[in-house]
Amino acid sequence: MTTSAKAPAPRDTNPYTRPRRSRWLGRAALGLLGACLSVVLIGSAFFKPSLAAGQLSLTPRFTLGAWTADLPTHLPWVAAFALLTAAIIPLRAVQWRHTLGERAPGFRHRYHSVAIGAFFHNAVPGKLGEFVRAFVLSRRQGLPFFESLGSVLVCKLLELAALIAVVGVALAGPLGSGASSLGPAVLAAFGLFAVLLGLALAGARYAGRLCAWLDSRGRLPKLSMALGHLGKGLGATKSPRRAVLAFAASFGPVLASAIAYGVALQALGVEHGLFAGGIVLGAISLGQLSPGLPIGMGMYYLTSSWAARALGAAPEQAASFAALTHLATFSTQLLVGLVSVLVYRIRLRQLLRAKAEMVAADAPTGPDPALEPTR
Repeated sequence: MTTSAKAPAPRDTNPYTRPRRSRWLGRAALGLLGACLSVVLIGSAFFKPSLAAGQLSLTPRFTLGAWTADLPTHLPWVAAFALLTAAIIPLRAVQWRHTLGERAPGFRHRYHSVAIGAFFHNAVPGKLGEFVRAFVLSRRQGLPFFESLGSVLVCKLLELAALIAVVGVALAGPLGSGASSLGPAVLAAFGLFAVLLGLALAGARYAGRLCAWLDSRGRLPKLSMALGHLGKGLGATKSPRRAVLAFAASFGPVLASAIAYGVALQALGVEHGLFAGGIVLGAISLGQLSPGLPIGMGMYYLTSSWAARALGAAPEQAASFAALTHLATFSTQLLVGLVSVLVYRIRLRQLLRAKAEMVAADAPTGPDPALEPTR
C-alpha cells in the first residue's frame, strides 16, 4: 500500500492578513525603540554623559545608595503633592461644564468620565485618556462622540492658554538667575503654541460651514456628520461668555498642578520654589508633547530633573523630584480613576469595541446600559 505524502499547508493569500502582521511588527519595533530611548532619558537624571577621545562615558551625578536611603524623608511633600494632583480631576470636571454648554450632564457624570480617562491615560500605552474621557461621557449621556470630543479639545486648548499665563507670571516673579536659563526656551515655545491656539479656535468656527458645503454636494456624509458634531462641541469658542467662563475655570487644574510642583521644589530647598512650580509645569508639558515614539515617561524624567537643576536644586534633589512626582502622579490618578472604573464596571475590551461603533456612526444612541453606574 502506498501512502500519500502530506499535503503542504496552504499559503496565506489573504491580502489583508500580511499588512496586518506588518503593522503589528512595526508597532512592536516602535515600542521597543521607545522603551530603549525612555531608559536612556530616565538615566539622564542619575548619570551625566560625557564624550572624551571618541568614547562615551556615564558619570553618576550622586551616590545612589545614599540617595535611596534618603527617599523616605520626602514623604510629607509627596503626600501634599498627591492631594493636589487628585484635585485636578474634579477641577477638570468643573471646567468641562462650560465647554459642554446647555447639554452638560451633572457633575457626577463629568467627574467619573474625567477620572476614567485619567485611569486609562496611565494604565494603557498610547495616551488615550482624553479620547476615553470624551467617549465615556458620550456613551453614558447619549451624545455624539465628536461633539463630546470637541468640548474636550476646547478644554485642552484653554488649559494651554491658562498655562501660558501662569508661566508668564512665574517668569516675571522673584526667581532670580534660576529663571534666566529656562525663560527664553519656555517663552518661545509657548509663544508658538499661543499662535497655534488662536488659529485652532478661529478655524473651529468654520466646521459648520464646511459641513453644510459637503451636505449641499452630497459628499462624504460621515465626515460631514462628524464635522457638524465637532462644530457643536467647539461651540464654546463662538460664545464670548462661555469662552470667558471656560477660560477662568481652566486656571483651576493648571494652578493645582503648578502649586503641587511648587510645594515639592520648596520642600527640596529651591529658592522661591513655590513660585517656580509654574515654570517646571511648563517645561514638563512641552516634554510630553513629543510626537511619534512612546517616550513620555523618559521625557518626564529628562525635563523635570533638568528644570529642577536649572532652578538651583542639587542633582540628587532633582532626581528625587523627578522620580517621586512621577510616582505620585501615576499612582494617584490610577487609584482615583480605578474607583470610577469599578463604579461604571468598565472593561478595556468593551471600550475598544464600542469605540469603533461610535466613531463609525457618530450619532447619539441613548445612554449605554453597559456604562450605567452601579446602584
